[in-house]
Amino acid sequence: MKIAIVREPLAGENRVAATPETVGKLIALGASVSIETQAGAGSRIADADYAAAGASIAASAQAALKDAAIVLTVRRPAAASLAGVARGALVIGALDPHGNDGEIAALAQAGVTAVAMEFMPRITRAQVMDILSSQANLAGYQGVIEAAAAFERAFPMMMTAAGTVRPAKVFVMGAGVAGLQAIATAKRLGAVVSATDVRPAAKEQVESLGGKFIAVEDEEFKQAETAGGYAKQMSEAYQAKQAELTASHIAKQDIVVTTALIPGRPAPRLITRAMVEAMAPGSVIVDLAAERGGNVELTVPDRIVEHNGIKIIGYSNMQGRIPTTASQLYARNLLAFVTTLIDAKSKTLAVNWDDELVKATVLTRDGAVVHPQFAAAALVAAPKPAAELPAIAARKPPAKPALAKPAVVAAMADVPKKAAPDAQQSIPAAAEAVAPVSPKARPAAKKLAALADAAAPVSVAKKPAVKKPAAPKKPVPPAKDVP
Repeated sequence: MKIAIVREPLAGENRVAATPETVGKLIALGASVSIETQAGAGSRIADADYAAAGASIAASAQAALKDAAIVLTVRRPAAASLAGVARGALVIGALDPHGNDGEIAALAQAGVTAVAMEFMPRITRAQVMDILSSQANLAGYQGVIEAAAAFERAFPMMMTAAGTVRPAKVFVMGAGVAGLQAIATAKRLGAVVSATDVRPAAKEQVESLGGKFIAVEDEEFKQAETAGGYAKQMSEAYQAKQAELTASHIAKQDIVVTTALIPGRPAPRLITRAMVEAMAPGSVIVDLAAERGGNVELTVPDRIVEHNGIKIIGYSNMQGRIPTTASQLYARNLLAFVTTLIDAKSKTLAVNWDDELVKATVLTRDGAVVHPQFAAAALVAAPKPAAELPAIAARKPPAKPALAKPAVVAAMADVPKKAAPDAQQSIPAAAEAVAPVSPKARPAAKKLAALADAAAPVSVAKKPAVKKPAAPKKPVPPAKDVP
């Protein structure tokens, strides 16, 4: 069982999918590990460190990948670069499938089993495998460090013989993993910190870190979270009030950090040009959603833009700016997942395809895109040889693509919107059917019940005839049409 790690081909990506620590543990599981030379150079990990941990150093990516059963990666590799791996090899990493249907279809055609770690379910046993949390945590930290470097003034209040220096004011928009770490980091640096979020539960989290929560806390806000922890769609009136409060607050801040990022969707617009122009010259905005278009109207991905004296930092790989720490956490996430795929006794690869972790993360298998979110799109994206078209048409009647639409409507989005008119609600249908009887209607109901009881003996004689309608037989004929 060979595990391969190669250098990340994307310019500016200095993280690596394994460290000497995790290499040693992978070898203890029964694997042999092959690493392309200089794969860890961007994270300050020398080839000699990998060799000391037991890995073999390959002179090229092709040599490292040859006959590999598992490929660990940070970014999605090109299908062509995986030539030489074992048939059905597991390619495990942050594969970013949203909007990249053609690339995912190409991985399927290459015969590899692609596993997207960003789809790891948020359950207790998978916390140690959660790459989104580990990397977002570092992005929140590094975002504040970048802001401090660009701010050109001190963060904490300083009382000196020459006078008092006021503390910097930092506003964090979004109190998820990245936002909470940004709050904590800014607070540790001595700033006066405030934050906002659409979830009422975030208020307690923000205040526990020493931040001030900013929101229009009316009755609608208090009910703005579903039982599942999702944010409800707010009314236009509330959105207008919240936007007005946010705009007035931003104008008084020195540093703003935005963290609203939804996988697979454009980042929501939180800060307009007018809001930027209301800030004082020398202020700094850090946009952690730059990779999806940014939360700020003026953000340019991977650049620092200066507008009216305000700097807008739009690095799309903020966690990659501290690659050594990011690689350590990322590699541990992968190690924890790979450990579940290897039989501890036989020390061989033994994937349980029914495991909820595997089912949630596998994108491609046996030459096809199997993840329900991308399977339909892959049929359109992947070019098929002309000889295969008739067979595919026979298996996929023209009417079947329409069956995918209800599944998309029923799925809950990351930020749920108002339910469609025909969407199922949380109240069971049986509960809706039972209407309460008003006190005025109770006498009439009793009379009807008495009449029904009196009529019961009459209906008994007719019961043999009632048994003739073949209620259970009716579903049988339609079943013949579904081979």
